[in-house]
Amino acid sequence: MPHTPDPDEDGLAARPPHPPVYYAEQALLGSLLAEPQRLADVSGIGPEAFSTPAHTAVFNALRTLPAPPPADTDWAAAFGALRARSGPVPAERTDHTAWLDTVLASACEQARGLTAAHLHALISACPNPRHIAAYARIIEGEHARRRLHRAAQHLIQTAQDASLPHPVPIAFAEADALASMVDDIAAAFPPHSGSLPRTPAPPPALVRDGEEGAQEERLLLATCAARPADAEQMHWLAADDFTRPLHAGLWQCLTALIRRGAPIDRVTLVWEAQQRGLLSHADDPRDLLGFLAETDVCAPYLGERILHRSALTTAQQVGRRIAAFTDDAANTPCQLVVGSRRALADLTAVRARWQQATTTKPVNRASPRTAGVAPRAGPPRTAAAPVSRITR
Repeated sequence: MPHTPDPDEDGLAARPPHPPVYYAEQALLGSLLAEPQRLADVSGIGPEAFSTPAHTAVFNALRTLPAPPPADTDWAAAFGALRARSGPVPAERTDHTAWLDTVLASACEQARGLTAAHLHALISACPNPRHIAAYARIIEGEHARRRLHRAAQHLIQTAQDASLPHPVPIAFAEADALASMVDDIAAAFPPHSGSLPRTPAPPPALVRDGEEGAQEERLLLATCAARPADAEQMHWLAADDFTRPLHAGLWQCLTALIRRGAPIDRVTLVWEAQQRGLLSHADDPRDLLGFLAETDVCAPYLGERILHRSALTTAQQVGRRIAAFTDDAANTPCQLVVGSRRALADLTAVRARWQQATTTKPVNRASPRTAGVAPRAGPPRTAAAPVSRITR
């Protein structure tokens, strides 16, 4: 059978082969063109579920136009008459042929270039019209994959957009929309045990303002080493929020010393770091002691900055993980649901800590442990430093 040009192909450049869902779409449309009454067997999909404008246009026409009365039809003769547009048409085929003509005219309003030959190719591509429900299920699953991929990409773009006035709440809102979409997919494709995707995790997302973030982390560690009570206020900050492994390890050392009620200063903190294996023989403790001496004036402000950056980095990484799941054609819709929910759980944990950080009332810092410690310059402050404070 000669190849019928696809109206979605412009012939200007070689294109990759169509995925299997493309042929499921052809089979479903061919089923409906041959036996319009089978539209009642199609559920879970609309015109937007199709992957090409031509298929979308044909399905929309099939769904909106009233079907002709059922009749035993010689399809080869019917389509031959439709293609020829000439010669007498047997009486028993008049209604169906006229209906096909109407379908073509309606579809051409949305996808120019469609011809009767394209409709003939669609019906020829259908192995068995009785399998139309299976074709619809395939299309529904792939449409869910595309929707999830777009939502994941939108989350990534939001987390990377430095122009947003309040990027963290906006990123959380995008994550909520993505989670709602996952719930919708789960309603159509209930997950089951053992459906976790095996797709490898993508490489870590790039940290926004990496050098500035590292400097803020060093200032926070130095400030908390001098005023441990500040660290006690920041129970919402975790080691995973830090961008550098050394800084994360030092924060763990600091919180461990606080839990033990041990004396804390930069010397005891460096010793704890050595006990935990953070320092190698090549490391010079003087370097660590040096940056731990550079204290700041408002540790909670720095902590919120670090958590802010961590929330956006986590949102970006969650979007990348979900996008990687959708790019793996071997993942079923059930696996996409399970994998996406697990990825979103990581962002939920960061979000809970973010809410604690931004809703916790400031604690009076004039405690016996820190009252005698003054910042490097100026009187002690009782309010968070303005954003312009971190410029180093």
